[in-house]
Amino acid sequence: MLSKPKNASKKLPGVIVVHENRGLNPYIEDVGRRLAVNGFISLAPDALTPLGGYPGNDDEGREMQKKRERYEMLEDFIAAYDHLKNHPDCDGNVGVVGFCFGGWIANLMAVKIPSLKAAVPFYGGQPTAEEAEQIKTPLLLQYAGLDTRVNEGWPAFEAILNKNKVENTAHIYPNVNHGFHNNTTPRYDEKAATLAWERTIAFFKEKLK
Repeated sequence: MLSKPKNASKKLPGVIVVHENRGLNPYIEDVGRRLAVNGFISLAPDALTPLGGYPGNDDEGREMQKKRERYEMLEDFIAAYDHLKNHPDCDGNVGVVGFCFGGWIANLMAVKIPSLKAAVPFYGGQPTAEEAEQIKTPLLLQYAGLDTRVNEGWPAFEAILNKNKVENTAHIYPNVNHGFHNNTTPRYDEKAATLAWERTIAFFKEKLK
């Protein structure tokens, strides 16, 4: 799904939006539109497209996504980056924001795409140490305080980024769960989600220019 501001008179910075582990659902479509409201052209692909696309509910989407290999899906999102970077309405400055599975994809796009200008993984699994060594992209990392499984991988990742002088800022939002940004689930936390999104937009406005 491509979203862009109405009546844009110039080329715009771009953002790839990467969904959770359930396909391109209405929540992620809305995230794409939120980026357009803030002056970006966004592209939110659906990794379930080869299987027929998002099925209309998250439970079925989750089962469908299990049928795809995650590094294969990574290649799909890298292709989406290339497509957006070369889109006639994009100025060539492209970042990525991803959630859950999409957070891992955002981290791995930073590994695989040297020209990626910014990555914002929300509660995303970290790359391997070998993969992390390849990153040059500035990172804004959003973690949920109660998400101990994902968070335990952060110190080792941070150490590699700092060793290699890769710009990184991590925010750990206290007392919220994995998925706190998704306003369609009980895990949603309005205060943390709002602050995390404000920080995301500010980061993209700084880096995608």
